[in-house]
Amino acid sequence: MTIEVQNLSFGYQGKQDLLQNISFSGAKGEVICLLGPNGTGKTTLLRCLLGINQPGGGSILIDGRDAENMSHKEKFRHVAYVPQSTTVEFSYAVSDLVLMGRHPHLDYFSTPSERDMGITLKALEQLNISHLANRYFDELSGGERQMVLIARALAQQAELLIMDEPTSALDYGNQVRILKLIQALARAGYTVIMSSHYPSHAFLVANKVLLMRDGKLLDSGHPDRVVTAENLTQLYSTEIRVARISDNGDHQTKICFPLMDDDSFAKMTMYG
Repeated sequence: MTIEVQNLSFGYQGKQDLLQNISFSGAKGEVICLLGPNGTGKTTLLRCLLGINQPGGGSILIDGRDAENMSHKEKFRHVAYVPQSTTVEFSYAVSDLVLMGRHPHLDYFSTPSERDMGITLKALEQLNISHLANRYFDELSGGERQMVLIARALAQQAELLIMDEPTSALDYGNQVRILKLIQALARAGYTVIMSSHYPSHAFLVANKVLLMRDGKLLDSGHPDRVVTAENLTQLYSTEIRVARISDNGDHQTKICFPLMDDDSFAKMTMYG
């Protein structure tokens, strides 16, 4: 599945555009990581890709086809959305929630078939969460919820996955599990577009990074070129460093960390 975004813009009537001339592309098996501070337009961009927000200009091509010419059902046969687990509350059984991913493949007023049920169960098995099938979503932990939402996307059988901060509010172990799953999905041929507040995650799973601030792309490309101390310092308006680390074996990566010895805050007068 390929996606090509060309000169995309979006804004509410009478207000300055929230997105300005956004252009990037994604290929089958790629993970694209969107980085940027709060309020910069990351979620707005994802909503445009999903068709929830109607762009004011530019185009979105999915496998070479203009997404604007697709019906909602047709689009969601190709594109699946994985929201933050902390922003949704469903009092549904897990199996029913994952089965909802089959909606784009059903005719109006039709009911799920045995095949749809089989695809649902297979999605749960793929993620090793079959044991959660009869549990209720709102009773699950954050990590379990995120896995269920990804299972729903897999049941949808869309090859382009859009994930809004998939590791948000998860403990360290669950963050790693979700990142490993994203990596595995890319190897299986899915195209993944994910936003994140953790720049180091780009080095772990991404093939391409988009740096976004004030509705514009500051830079885009391979993490090694784009995720630099200079770019991150500009992006987040705080001193950030990037270091290469190794376990003295075959595993090497880079990490990002803030510079904590900046004395600008130390000069503040504190009142008790």
